[in-house]
Amino acid sequence: MKKTLSALFILTNSILSFSQIAELTQEVSSPVQSAIVYLYGAEVSHTKQVNLNAGKNKIVFTGLSPKLTAKSIQVNVAGDITILAISDAINYMENQKENDRIKLLKDSVTILNDAIVNINNDKDAYTTEKNMLLKNISIGGNEKGVAIAELKLAADFYRSRIKEINGEIFKLDQKLSQLNTSVNKINQQLTELNAKNNQPSAEITILLSSPAKITTTISLKYIVTDAGWAPSYDLRAEDINQPIELKYRAKVFNNTGVDWNDIKIKLSTADPSQSASKPILSTWNLDYNPGIIYKKGGYGYSNSPVSQSAEGYVQNAVSTMEQSIMPAQKNAILPIKFEEIQVSELSAEFDIKNSYSIPSDSKPYIVDVTEYKLPATFQHFSAPKVVRDAFLLARITGWEDLDLVEGPANVYYGGTYVGQSYIYTRSADDTLDLSLGRDNKVLVTRSKIKEYCSKKMFGGAVKETFAYEMVLKNNRKTPVQMELQDQLPLSTQSDILVEAIETSKAEYDPKTGKLTWSCVLQPGEVKKIGLSFSVKYPKNTNLNIQKTETRMRATF
Repeated sequence: MKKTLSALFILTNSILSFSQIAELTQEVSSPVQSAIVYLYGAEVSHTKQVNLNAGKNKIVFTGLSPKLTAKSIQVNVAGDITILAISDAINYMENQKENDRIKLLKDSVTILNDAIVNINNDKDAYTTEKNMLLKNISIGGNEKGVAIAELKLAADFYRSRIKEINGEIFKLDQKLSQLNTSVNKINQQLTELNAKNNQPSAEITILLSSPAKITTTISLKYIVTDAGWAPSYDLRAEDINQPIELKYRAKVFNNTGVDWNDIKIKLSTADPSQSASKPILSTWNLDYNPGIIYKKGGYGYSNSPVSQSAEGYVQNAVSTMEQSIMPAQKNAILPIKFEEIQVSELSAEFDIKNSYSIPSDSKPYIVDVTEYKLPATFQHFSAPKVVRDAFLLARITGWEDLDLVEGPANVYYGGTYVGQSYIYTRSADDTLDLSLGRDNKVLVTRSKIKEYCSKKMFGGAVKETFAYEMVLKNNRKTPVQMELQDQLPLSTQSDILVEAIETSKAEYDPKTGKLTWSCVLQPGEVKKIGLSFSVKYPKNTNLNIQKTETRMRATF
């Protein structure tokens, strides 16, 4: 009897002890309250007020991103509380909470699929009845005929009933088609929202020791992957005598599995995976910048070369026009793509004034960073042999102190969108050149002067002469600085001779054959520039003097 009472006492104490320990374990949930978003990765923060008992307390933060980096977890507890241990785990039994829009769409799919099942059941019933009628269509026996009246009644019945069945099946097929179309659209929208099924969540367990029963606040921070930002600029110029307005924006994406709802955001160019070790200075080598191909990743951007020269801007404009006629291929959601860029060793941070909501759907959301007004000088450029338009160029100074990150810029001039440029910050120059697109108030023409063009035979050689006239007109009310370019062909063979006849005092580059004229056009001024040259080559050769470009056209 004593042994039984002792065993019962021990069991009771064990149950009480277990119950007491269970009461000390608290599962808490806290939404993301703020985030420092890096170019790749983010540090998210949670805070939660909890009630602690005297002794050991286990606090479990639930519903966290499964893409957290364990070694980055930081915990801070207010008051005289000791942190004994911190651990993290993935909870595959507890799925992430879906946002309301995705949940609504999934519920709609479930309802529609149930309706589709019911319609298919009705179709099966009608089809079975129809088959039964067709199998039992024989009337009377083989030896005895059927009266005409009975045959007519039977025929009317079969015809009427089968017609009714076919009509009902047709109506059900129409409803089925509509429901399937709705289900496909919703599934496409779910794909667009990056909706995933049964995604696990993470948990962080914090073991605390409290000297007394107390209410305290726990702050939790950690790094998550699959988030980041990229710069996006708007450059606006109203006229050539006004400063340029630069709107610094960021495209922020979140694919951490947890929505960020109305949170404070800070953008940073730092490296979130930085070590706690002391910094080491690496060798600083100076070199010339080679020609660089910018590769703009993600969301369907095509790779295009960007030049710092004025001529490069025009070539870019032509290339963009050619690419715009190519068929677009956007049948599927492209994954997030990344590109290598150069940033300053001294990282920059931007505190965003307003709060933003960034759903976990991998889509970029625009965040306003700041605005600047920048002084600029303007000049015009034209290469009428390629494009018979004048392009307005802006040279911005003082940009190096703005903590700009390489990225695309939407350019607006006079309230009109003129295209996309690219802010390239790798150069040590303190001047940033940007193209503001075509200026229709500065006219440029290039015409062939036929009376000065000829083709003559000289023994075993052919000599062709070409003559052109370029006309510049400034329809603006202010003077404009103009740079005009053309070219002479370069010979690659000893028996092909190129001779410049008239270049109107152009600056000539013998390596490239480029001719450059610089002038100031007064308001309303018209300026004419002449160009003529000859090409001499052997008579029996086939020399293609005309320079051509590749274009796309339809074939029938």
